[in-house]
Amino acid sequence: MAAKGPVPARSHGCTTASGQQRINSRGKVSSVRIMDPPTGSSSEAYDYDLLVIGGGSGGLAVAKEAAGLRRKVLLLDLAAPSPRGTKRELGGSSLNTNSVRRFLQQASLLGKAIQNSQKYGWRGKERASHGWRELVEAVQQQVKTRSLELKKELKRCGVFYLNARAEIVAPHTVEVMDTNGSKRRVTAETLVIATGDSPQYLGVPGDREYCITSEDLLSLPHPPGRTLVVGGSAEGLESAGFLFGLGLPVTVMQQHDLLQGFDQKTAQKIENHMIVSGVKFLYHCSLTKVEQTEASSKEVVSDDSAATPQQFSNGGLQATIISKEGQTIQEDFDTVLLAVGRKATTDDIGLECVGVQRSQDTGRILVNERDQTSVDHIYAIGSVQHGCPSTTGLSVHAGTLLARRLYRGDSTLCDYSNVPTVVLTPLEYAACGLSEEKANLTFGEANVEVYHSHYWPLEWELPGKNKNSCYVKVICHIPDHERVVGLHVMGPSAGDIVQGFAAAMKCGLTKEQLDATVGIHPGSAQVLTSLTQTQRMSEALMMRGNC
Repeated sequence: MAAKGPVPARSHGCTTASGQQRINSRGKVSSVRIMDPPTGSSSEAYDYDLLVIGGGSGGLAVAKEAAGLRRKVLLLDLAAPSPRGTKRELGGSSLNTNSVRRFLQQASLLGKAIQNSQKYGWRGKERASHGWRELVEAVQQQVKTRSLELKKELKRCGVFYLNARAEIVAPHTVEVMDTNGSKRRVTAETLVIATGDSPQYLGVPGDREYCITSEDLLSLPHPPGRTLVVGGSAEGLESAGFLFGLGLPVTVMQQHDLLQGFDQKTAQKIENHMIVSGVKFLYHCSLTKVEQTEASSKEVVSDDSAATPQQFSNGGLQATIISKEGQTIQEDFDTVLLAVGRKATTDDIGLECVGVQRSQDTGRILVNERDQTSVDHIYAIGSVQHGCPSTTGLSVHAGTLLARRLYRGDSTLCDYSNVPTVVLTPLEYAACGLSEEKANLTFGEANVEVYHSHYWPLEWELPGKNKNSCYVKVICHIPDHERVVGLHVMGPSAGDIVQGFAAAMKCGLTKEQLDATVGIHPGSAQVLTSLTQTQRMSEALMMRGNC
């Protein structure tokens, strides 16, 4: 879409939500909060140049960039609470959930650091205990503060924001309903869908009534106690690792492949590390029912924990589980957490009214390489897209590029390959590019060389912590000068390590260039610059019984 002509400069005064100014008794300009944003635009045909539905990372990015390019932008965001009543703040599932993930991982790691600190000379008079309420209050306050800061930033950028529900009712036309039920219709030349996704439920008796998802975890007024995590997704393993790190007994019921879409050999190493630590796993089982039972009180704490025992309600829920062989098992838990995937929140925004095509299986929106839907004036950004990777950083990048294509005349498309991502398990895992399985499928196993190594971070040596549990893998395409097509790191700060190498991979990094890089000592990332052992060599040694 071609960029439109110049837009008249905005006033530098204080503007109300309706674009009006009011003079107070002291003669100063003050704002009045009302529902209706201003109508009228540089284009006489529409109220707005751009209307964004959804306040996730991608929606915020495209709105701010477009406003910065002097376009009139309206952003609508009103996400329904979870079935357990957890309120969703501005920032969407990506920004807020990712922040919470990091906070919870850090809380878990600090507990282990307290144990290891004795080897560094620190002495504690009492065994450390964890305060669930203090953690919940701190994280919830931080999320609210971040949401408030985002609203202020939108105002500074010139984006008109409404906490209101949006439904497309005709081409270029959206019906807006605020929290009081008031409705009005607005028009825009271009629409962007950035409504994100939300956790799925299993559809079994008791799942919505008694189970929680990761976004409900910090709505609990008390520690979760004995927890069943259903699903081996990144969300599931992160939640299991966090809760176990706080000293709670955790069982993971793996329904499908662990970490689907990630490198499976590395995923198995993460699973082994969690099992050795004390997390229990159930395989080839299905959850069929969750019932509430009479709660009792009992001290519950896992064996491998820095935390002191705490009082939890015990036996509050009974989970009915069926094994692959058809055997029925009933087991009591305090909390059942579902981590069985996420579904795009695209059902009730009127896409079918204007003919926007979606995947029948996932509900995600079909887009072309320009992030454009089947309707010319409607675009989709972030996790609502079908068949594209979904990370916060990628959504921000895609949203920014989209605004520049629309309103600055740029032609740069978002590159959805080599997108770095991180799984915040206790032993952090980050990856960029292809998994080993995907590389073999794409290029053929004979054309792929895998270099790998275990390593021991220097800071782990004094406490004698988990020797050789950390791991790196570099996947190369042999015919293309051993170009690095996949890079995987499992260890402390893996995400920060991979971020730098992701830039090099965008530039066509080869194994020869990686070997020519000078490593930083002491540091864990240097192991990537000195890889000589290939997976073929390791497998050959194992076959000969030398390993």
